[in-house]
Amino acid sequence: MTTPVYAADPPSARAVVELDELVAVLHRPSGATHLLASPAPELLDALAEGPADARTLLERLSRRYDLIGSEADAIEARMEELVTAGLVWRA
Repeated sequence: MTTPVYAADPPSARAVVELDELVAVLHRPSGATHLLASPAPELLDALAEGPADARTLLERLSRRYDLIGSEADAIEARMEELVTAGLVWRA
């Protein structure tokens, strides 16, 4: 089975407002606003470096955050949620 590679619009395609524990994201291309909890906003930020699979995203996040016990499978599950929301697609 092929590992999915994910991509997203550049950060300029989103307006982001932090709201305590949540982040409101206006996706300009669709006009839809999404309320996201961590790690979804961080995953979108990690995709700013370019398309990536779950392991690469985990490596990118590990540069900024202490991710003890984090697994690529959990990252992939969050990415699939972002695909469903229309903020990310499989490249």
